[in-house]
Amino acid sequence: MAVCAVCGAENRAGARFCDACGVALAAPAASREQRKTVTVLFCDVVGSTALGESADPEALRAVLARYFERMRAIVERHGGTVEKFVGDAVMAVFGVPVVHEDDALRALRAAAEMRDALPELGVQARIGLDTGEVVTGTEERLATGDTVNVAARLQQAAAPGEILLGAETHSLARDAIEVEEVDPLELKGKARPVAAFRLTSVRRDAPGVARHLDAPMVGRAHERKLLEDAFANVARRRGCALFTLLGTAGVGKSRLTREFLVGVDARVVAGRCLSYGEGITYWPVVEVVKQLGAESPPEPIRALLGESDVPTTAEEIAWAVRKLLEASAEEQPLVVVFDDIHWGEPTFLDLIEHVADLSRDAPILVLCLARPELLDRRPGWGGGKLNATTVLLEPLGAAETDELIDRLLGGEALEQGLAQRIRVAAEGNPLFVEEMLAMVRESGEREVVVPPTIKALLAARLDQLDPAERAVLERGAVEGQLFHGDAVAALATPPASADRQLVALVRKELVRPDHAQLSAGDAYRFRHLLIRDAAYDALPKTVRADLHERFAAWLEERGADLVERDEIVGYHLEQAYRYRSELGHADEALARRATALLASSGRTARLRGDLHAAANLLSRAAELHSSDRLALLPDLGDLLFETGELTKAAAILDEAIATARERGDERVEAVASVWRAMVAGHAGEPDASGERVIAMADQAAEVLERLGEDALLARVVALGARNRFYVGHAKQSLEELRRAQALALAAGDLYVARDCYLWMTGAIYYGETPMSEFADIFDDLPDELRPGFERQPWLHVHETFMHGYAGRYEDARESFREAKRLAGELGLRVHEAAMNMFIAEIELMAGEVLTAERVLRESFVNLGELGESGFRSTVGTLLAESLLRLGRDAEAEEVLGVVDGFVLDDDVDPQVRLRTVRGRIRARAGDLAEGERLAREGVAIAARTDYLLLHAYALLALANVLRLTGAEDDAAAILQLALDLFERKENLPMAEQTRALLAAAPVV
Repeated sequence: MAVCAVCGAENRAGARFCDACGVALAAPAASREQRKTVTVLFCDVVGSTALGESADPEALRAVLARYFERMRAIVERHGGTVEKFVGDAVMAVFGVPVVHEDDALRALRAAAEMRDALPELGVQARIGLDTGEVVTGTEERLATGDTVNVAARLQQAAAPGEILLGAETHSLARDAIEVEEVDPLELKGKARPVAAFRLTSVRRDAPGVARHLDAPMVGRAHERKLLEDAFANVARRRGCALFTLLGTAGVGKSRLTREFLVGVDARVVAGRCLSYGEGITYWPVVEVVKQLGAESPPEPIRALLGESDVPTTAEEIAWAVRKLLEASAEEQPLVVVFDDIHWGEPTFLDLIEHVADLSRDAPILVLCLARPELLDRRPGWGGGKLNATTVLLEPLGAAETDELIDRLLGGEALEQGLAQRIRVAAEGNPLFVEEMLAMVRESGEREVVVPPTIKALLAARLDQLDPAERAVLERGAVEGQLFHGDAVAALATPPASADRQLVALVRKELVRPDHAQLSAGDAYRFRHLLIRDAAYDALPKTVRADLHERFAAWLEERGADLVERDEIVGYHLEQAYRYRSELGHADEALARRATALLASSGRTARLRGDLHAAANLLSRAAELHSSDRLALLPDLGDLLFETGELTKAAAILDEAIATARERGDERVEAVASVWRAMVAGHAGEPDASGERVIAMADQAAEVLERLGEDALLARVVALGARNRFYVGHAKQSLEELRRAQALALAAGDLYVARDCYLWMTGAIYYGETPMSEFADIFDDLPDELRPGFERQPWLHVHETFMHGYAGRYEDARESFREAKRLAGELGLRVHEAAMNMFIAEIELMAGEVLTAERVLRESFVNLGELGESGFRSTVGTLLAESLLRLGRDAEAEEVLGVVDGFVLDDDVDPQVRLRTVRGRIRARAGDLAEGERLAREGVAIAARTDYLLLHAYALLALANVLRLTGAEDDAAAILQLALDLFERKENLPMAEQTRALLAAAPVV
């Protein structure tokens, strides 16, 4: 007996065409397991025991035979399949062997007809229905899954003559049925009450048919003009613009983009964010870079392409990509299309905004396509940019949808009412309209009821494919939205060419040819991601696991050119492990392989400065394998701290410490304890302090040194050095930074080694080291750290100090301008704003107080807008000092009041200046005692540090206050102390000015 693949009807033996719908019958395919969304119906006779007692056995048998025969006929007439009779109950499945887009509605119609037929059969029954995912194609049953259990329980809960349906069934058919809500039901085997509805009636709607055509663009004239105008402005003004198209899946973003690109006179490159493998940050950027084909790319690009192991940062990569785009746009305007950016990692979105914000003198249109979920992740996307436009593609209006349907039909008549129902169900989504009509035309079925969800529609369409074509789609779906023909062939069992099926799928507009990303034959892209999802969702988890593992093995052999191969291979192994674990067959060896790849990828991401991706990858690695988890937790905690997730970091590190103690792992305990103390200090926890971090770091260093863990030792020593700097011990910090840098280089940790050099700048500036001893601090930079180091802004800040302390003010200003330029180039917005404090100090030395006040106010405002408070507290106290020198004491006090609201208690620099500046304000206002008390407090705090210049400036402030009190001898002694400090630091301008103060009359 042949079963029709279209309508599901059973046919006589030898039939070539379906007796029910006339479609040609294909040879029966081998049964295989699939995951499907189906509707299960249970109908059970009520009171059959009592009926048996009162009726003759032969009469009862005849009644039940008529009942079973009638129920089967009704089920099959509506396209369902009777799986079995259990006692007096009928179990039917709608969606086996073939899924229809309206299976839930068909089941409800059958249920209503069954209920209406019961009186004439002389029996009473109750009916329950539920819709959900099941496994089908097993030898034992048509459907297996919780949906079957829920449908049976709903039937048991129904009253005689009543039909109860679950929430999913109601959702799918709500526009065609009338129901009454019932109280949530306590069902056996369910932990929570189950929502249910009582069916009262089903509306009878006429179905129709159509044939698939490629949808023309309808409407969108306004949006297209906005896009064309944006490009025209880019070309005319030779500038950069960011244009974002937002819209739900299928609303027409890609169609509008394609229509626009057809007529644009520009070079077009494109990249798409992957929907899987979090942490694959730069995938779309790599696509674009490869299309541009840059010759002799800068070091960050080579690192991005996997051609260099030199450490880089997200900012450097963004700068290099921007420069590449600008160079590519010199001769012809450039359109860069980034699709599906709602899946993009934060670092990737930062890169896009970096290009939009900073690109100059190059005609570049950055066109981004995203679902509205982008704004949930990035609420300020495009906000505040004069060169940014964001357009939301709304669903088509009723008239536009009707026009689209007419164009798709090409003048062909449609059965009355069908177009209207399609328009209502599609809700203005062009993809929904297109696929509905394609389904009707290809199936030849004239009783199609418009589905309420695209998922149901696509599942129904895929179920009508030739089994070989369906198998190709499913294997391609394992790779992703873009897949390679060779991979599909390799995943077949046995391996076999899929060229013929791929051609057929292209013809049917399910996939389209695309650019290959591997040297692996032709590549294809699912025409819509939802088609890929529908194909993938149909695979049983056992099959998914097997295909993911096999694809990972294939990619390891064929994906050598992929920059982020480890991330992708790790993702597929991770998926294989998770599916098998869910089925109770955890494969520890598989988990270990996935963990190793994800952890390695996380460390690589950290090396290039992509901390968000690194944290994500390490987090996934730590979740996979319990034996490897402990070793990964300290690094994960450190990364979460770096990305600002302090609560998560604390929890991870607490777990690491507790587990390490339990297992006797002193290495992990030592490292995690240091990181935990660091987090406590930044999170403002009780008893947290920099000194505690230093103590923990010193203890951990002893353990790690004994264990020979040089790489970890370098990181612990560096962290201790940073905290020594925070608490005012710059000299010790510098010594420890040198030690950490040497350890890091010996261990091959270039990230830490380079970071140490940058922290040295601060230690030199604040500490007691004479400037002449470090004039060439960066001249001996190791070769492996040199690539790209000249673009470090802090290198030029160091030069600013060297020139300024020598009195070479113009040279200092030139160095600072370069530092600011580089910070801006790299998109370091906080550092770019905070750097003003350094040139302000030079300007104050030079007597340019108004200039200092201007740049400090600009910095104070900008940092406030960025939500930054660490640098801002120091900037604020310097601004107050500038205002004081200008005689604007009230304004100075107002700024100090603002700083009081957020400055940290252990932030030495602003705490000293708060007191010295406020002390001078009080003394000038006549409160000499309070002024002197505050100034002496500032000196006392500074004296506990080896910040020579901070101490010297505090002494100058105290001397100024003492002169106002008339204590000239004391003031002179204080000035002499300040002079000694300035001379030790080799700050020539301030030493000269202090000598002048010693020789001058009292300052008022």
